[in-house]
Amino acid sequence: MKFGMRKPSLTRSLKARTTGRAKRAIKRQVIPGYGTKGAGFIKNPKRSMKNAAYRRTTFSFWDLFK
Repeated sequence: MKFGMRKPSLTRSLKARTTGRAKRAIKRQVIPGYGTKGAGFIKNPKRSMKNAAYRRTTFSFWDLFK
């Protein structure tokens, strides 16, 4: 398990800001239950628990400036 600051990635940050919005809008129209709270836990509980722990034990480079 990782603790501390995540390594920043410029390409991932740019991709997350540009491609996600349209893709999420299409998935919301096509897949029932997509984007609802708790849907990730229902789909894959093991991955959801790991992501929750990772999110609580690490922080971003940009969190230093908040």
